Amino acid sequence: MDESKLSPMMRQYLDSKKEYPDALLFYRIGDFYEMFFDDALTASKELDLVLTGKDCGLPERAPMCGVPYHAADSYVSKLVSKGYKVAIGEQVEDPKKAKGLVKREIIKVITPGTQTEETALEEGKNNFLMSIYLGEKKRGIVTVDITTGECYATAVDSSKECLDEISRFSPKEILMNPSLKEEEELFSQINSRFSISLTEKEERFFSLTEADKLITAHFQSSIMGLGLSDQADLRRALGGCLSYLYDTQKNLLTHIRKIENFQNKDYMIVDSYSQRNLELWETLREKKKRGTLLWVLDYTKTAMGSRMLRHFLERPLRDKKKIEARLDAVEEFTGHYIDMEELREYLDSIYDIERLLSRISLSTANARDLLALKLSLQYLPDIKKALSPFQSSLLSKMGEEMDSLEDIYRKIEEEIVEEPPLSVKEGGLIKASFSKDVEDYRNAGVNGKEWLQELEARERDKTGIKNLKIKYNRIFGYCFEVSKAYQGEIPDYFIRRQTLAQGERYITTELEELQNRILGAEEKLKDLEYALFCTLREEIAAELPRIQKTARELAHLDAYLSLAKLAIKENYVRPRLSEGGSLFIKEGRHPVVEKLLEEEHFIPNDTSLEENQEIAIITGPNMAGKSTYMRQVALIVLLSAIGSFVPAKEAELPICDRIFTRVGASDDLAQGQSTFMVEMSEVANILRNATKQSLLILDEIGRGTSTFDGLSIAWAVVEYIARHIQAKTLFATHYHELTELEGKLNNVKNYCIAVSKKDGEISFLRKIIPGGADESYGIDVAKLAGVPEGVLSRAREISAFLSDNDFMQENKNIVAKEGGLETDDNSGGYGKQAENGAFKKGESKNGESKRGTSGAKLLKSLNKLEEKPALTKGEEEVLRKLRSIIPEKISPFEACSLLFELKELLQ
Repeated sequence: MDESKLSPMMRQYLDSKKEYPDALLFYRIGDFYEMFFDDALTASKELDLVLTGKDCGLPERAPMCGVPYHAADSYVSKLVSKGYKVAIGEQVEDPKKAKGLVKREIIKVITPGTQTEETALEEGKNNFLMSIYLGEKKRGIVTVDITTGECYATAVDSSKECLDEISRFSPKEILMNPSLKEEEELFSQINSRFSISLTEKEERFFSLTEADKLITAHFQSSIMGLGLSDQADLRRALGGCLSYLYDTQKNLLTHIRKIENFQNKDYMIVDSYSQRNLELWETLREKKKRGTLLWVLDYTKTAMGSRMLRHFLERPLRDKKKIEARLDAVEEFTGHYIDMEELREYLDSIYDIERLLSRISLSTANARDLLALKLSLQYLPDIKKALSPFQSSLLSKMGEEMDSLEDIYRKIEEEIVEEPPLSVKEGGLIKASFSKDVEDYRNAGVNGKEWLQELEARERDKTGIKNLKIKYNRIFGYCFEVSKAYQGEIPDYFIRRQTLAQGERYITTELEELQNRILGAEEKLKDLEYALFCTLREEIAAELPRIQKTARELAHLDAYLSLAKLAIKENYVRPRLSEGGSLFIKEGRHPVVEKLLEEEHFIPNDTSLEENQEIAIITGPNMAGKSTYMRQVALIVLLSAIGSFVPAKEAELPICDRIFTRVGASDDLAQGQSTFMVEMSEVANILRNATKQSLLILDEIGRGTSTFDGLSIAWAVVEYIARHIQAKTLFATHYHELTELEGKLNNVKNYCIAVSKKDGEISFLRKIIPGGADESYGIDVAKLAGVPEGVLSRAREISAFLSDNDFMQENKNIVAKEGGLETDDNSGGYGKQAENGAFKKGESKNGESKRGTSGAKLLKSLNKLEEKPALTKGEEEVLRKLRSIIPEKISPFEACSLLFELKELLQ
């Protein structure tokens, strides 16, 4: 493109576009924001706009599309939600006063992580921008929400911890250095598991020298004073984040005043897999809030409180004193129901002060925002008074220290009208009683014509000139017009302005003063009101620390009240925090399932994991409630860590350092990983990172591979946890052989799901009872699932043959003896097994293939089916195919395909 031939306006447009080439440029021209060239092609497609053309000085017209300036926000939000960045090119001078081309500048760049438009934000959820600097040893992570002013910082050691932080905060955009992209596994995990806009910046963008300058200037403190001296990678991440925000927002961001520099050791870690498995704030399938733990907890009245409650869940506490303080606050509210409801009623009238303050700080707040702030501050004195009787540490301190902000309330009350317009530049914002000039200008606009008529009548009577009239001229303004016949009667205070063919035009001091009041009154009024409004907005911004502190206290108050309301409504009890680490729950309930059941009664269950009995092996059929029970225990422990009462009749709970869950798995095809590979990766992570203070929820370990390998792995995992980790563990399994571990390991105990079987029909009692399950009920579950009777009947025949030949008992012995898993408690466990080569793939002590031996026994048993008279053609073909199998040479995929084929033959 030959830019020298472009029109001046189009050259101006392209110069602006070069500043932000990766953003779509909304360019203000008159009453429209217009886009040209490639931006127009993209925007017209994404926003379904009509694509036209504009003369630009080139032979071909430039592609063009546009949107009205007053409706631009919704269009911008739609583009940003799709991952685009949008630069706003605004007219920065009055077109009426411009000489030549109107001056335009980019005043803001809107990205997924810097979106501030109210309609584009979720009330109860933060809109985070995360900056990650991947250094040689550490990963500096800074997370900022410019809509609330929150800023969190931490440094982690591994990619796994980095993923956990991403999952915890769910940012809309990640700012990163090139090294992160080079760490392929981490980068691919971010791309495949999260829907996040990624913005890569060059390494120099994260310069440590520049970062330190930005940090100290922004927070008005030294690096040492901020506690960041020994955290270079974190400072790089923070400096890059601040630089990016300054560049996109064109603002000093004074509302981001404090860095919360936290260490993971201060909080219970719930890794990204466990967050997903436990459905803390998003359901697995539909990605909705309904059906999550947060949905159950959230009885908040304000958006600030809802975000705070989620914040509690994101970072459960490990400090016993802090947990007890929250529990004290919740308990005190539950004992003062009327006071609690009074406070909740006050909170119901409070707007999102944190986000209002953000707009005030960014100078984007309008008069309605200030009015919303005033209406929110209105109830602070009442809230402060209502808190005064409470004695618990958190509530009494809140009541004493809460700033009622009455001076700020009065400022807004005195100045802003009760129903201000949306625009701040069109007048109608300021009360006439606040400013005499506003009153005069407003009166001039309304009463100007009447004033002129009154002056004209007065001067006509005073001078005796019967045809004297006031007329308007664009050059001279308002004048008295007198015909030549009355020239001799002109008083001396009339000043000649213009001679006409039929008479003269005069001005007087009074008319001139009146003219000054009338002419331009509307424009002067708009300018004056805007100036007064901006001054008020700046005065409120200067009080930002006071208001932010109060907003934070209100958010905490709302969260405590929500937990208290939950406790009363759902009959939760205060947990005791265990000194010795024991876990005891009497009649515990799953908080989410219980609420979803509504009218149907949820069956509670007990749990007891003591100091020397940390592991519970849970057996029972599918659909009986094992997974629900185990998740229930994890959620109850988590609830206590955030300071909540729990769904139980009684509970004594440990303070855990981590909660791990390995519940279900699915093929990660995007990463080329099978179900079993995903399962083993998660198990490996748990075994490497779990401690004695952790809670482990393990469901069906080993089911993704062959029965014998799976049983061996499950057995070994339980042994390793029992001997080396000793964490509180709930281990659900279909391998009934694992129940033998109760007698071999003194910290393992068996439990099962109670099942009733009557007249061939089974029903699940949903109760956990001591002991192991006596059978798997697999065929019965298949019947409940609707499997055809013909298949069920055949399955019963095969099961009977296997049972008659003691097949399962033989295989139990094979796995225990040939797999080397049956060891003496004092043998040192894994040392002896390693010496014997017990864990060599597919090999037993005598060198025979385990799968081959077991497979041969299976085939031998199945061969007896030949004795069955009158086999169908399909059954004969099934037997033929089974006899031809060499088990140790068949892959899992081939085995799965074969099963489908055999099923088709039987049908």
